[in-house]
Amino acid sequence: MSSLQILAFLSGLAGLGATIAATVSNEWRATSRASSVITATWVLQGLWNNCAGNAIGALHCRPHHTFFKLEGYIQACRGLMISAICLGFFGSTFALVGMKCTKIGGTDNNKARIACFAGVNFLLSGICSLSSCSLYAHRITSEFFDPMFIAQKYELGAALFIGWSGSILCILGGTMLCFSIAGSFTKSHSQANYIYKGTASHISSYPRGQAKPVNPRPPPDYSNSSRMQHFDKNVYV
Repeated sequence: MSSLQILAFLSGLAGLGATIAATVSNEWRATSRASSVITATWVLQGLWNNCAGNAIGALHCRPHHTFFKLEGYIQACRGLMISAICLGFFGSTFALVGMKCTKIGGTDNNKARIACFAGVNFLLSGICSLSSCSLYAHRITSEFFDPMFIAQKYELGAALFIGWSGSILCILGGTMLCFSIAGSFTKSHSQANYIYKGTASHISSYPRGQAKPVNPRPPPDYSNSSRMQHFDKNVYV
């Protein structure tokens, strides 16, 4: 189980890194070359910046002008990705405490509960990242295949695939952490049943209504006193 927890922690940590990389990336969507007349330049857009590049490698980026005039799906994706990063960070922290290979966290039952909480955080982080990337990708594809949409069309950027990969890693790590604590709870439950059954069998060995004698005194030995009386009679005779 310890190796499974280490694998789950590494998976969740890699997923957190991929989520952070996707969040700060400026390539959530890129200009579609099929609909672009000038193929020597392209436009990249992310959650925070708009970038324009050309064939010689020059790339110029500027942040979005205002927060209040920003489209609603971009704001939703921002909130989901930030939530995914926070949940992944807390999941990594609690996973370090809850793993069996560490010496902090208290008893095995407490460490199992902490590891379960870390697994839930990883699961929620993966779900948030997956929802954000899927929402953004749905907007891109719906505009691309809409014949009535006459503005610039975009294609899926590399950041979306990085975010999907990170979300899958976080979900796998959280699932493995949740399953890794099943052995600890089963072991503690079996030990509790064994103690209970042992105590019950010890109590049931005595009839009902009869108490167990506490420190019973041994019966008096009259053999020595009878010998002394016989010895005294012989002496007087």
